[in-house]
Amino acid sequence: MKIAVIGIGQLGSDILKVLEESYSVVPLTHSEIEVSEYTSCGILEDINPDVVVNTAAYHKTDECEDNPEKTFSVNAIGARNVALVCEKIGAVNIYISTDYVFDGEKGEPYTESDMPNPINVYGVSKYAGEIFTKNISGKFYILRVSSLYGKAGARGKGGNFVETMIQKAKEGVELKVVDDIVMSPTYTKDVAEAIKEILRKNLEYGIYHITNDGCCSWYEFARTIFDLAGIDANLKPITSSEYPTKAKRPKNSSLNIGKIKKSGVEMRHWKDALGSYLKEKGHI
Repeated sequence: MKIAVIGIGQLGSDILKVLEESYSVVPLTHSEIEVSEYTSCGILEDINPDVVVNTAAYHKTDECEDNPEKTFSVNAIGARNVALVCEKIGAVNIYISTDYVFDGEKGEPYTESDMPNPINVYGVSKYAGEIFTKNISGKFYILRVSSLYGKAGARGKGGNFVETMIQKAKEGVELKVVDDIVMSPTYTKDVAEAIKEILRKNLEYGIYHITNDGCCSWYEFARTIFDLAGIDANLKPITSSEYPTKAKRPKNSSLNIGKIKKSGVEMRHWKDALGSYLKEKGHI
């Protein structure tokens, strides 16, 4: 099986490493494919893969508010272009989506059957990408992920939350982290392993939530990072109203992973995944 992976950033680099163990994988960086341009996506026809994993995204959430055209060109039109080519060559289309397609008002983890209602430009663009994907591609997986961190770091965001917290704590900076926004922190390596299992098991096409098990606030996540790494940090909880952002964030965007679990794909608890990450990075 030949797999093309679009976007070799924080998530894409782990997907590449994991899938290379079992398949022939072709990485496509931003310099090799611009998903917002249909002609550029023609490289997929040349490669002719059996599966395309599309991790390309413009995900600087606050910047997206000021750049809706760029956001939609990558996250929505880009998804449409990839879907069109996948359908043309008969490839399975794996589109990486987000917990931000939900408004956060449910008060408990969202299931795949819950109706999306995004409240910021980024979320709306990713939901549009989902619609293009499922309406164009006959063979598709829409995988919603959440609050990712990985060894490669997010190029667009300058690292990841875990590394930022550790660095600032070691510098003695007072850290104020919101305690009223809940999500499902997820190690990119575990998402990559789940994709490998989805392909190995040939799961039914559709939408799946792929996160580490459980949920927490950003403050609890930060507190656990320091507890596991043995760092004495000057950490204080604040409310989201004390830390206003340009883009509205869902209050509780945690995802229910019951569907993927029933399919036989196990996802570790977020604390276990975080512990593994910290060990692999040499923080423990």
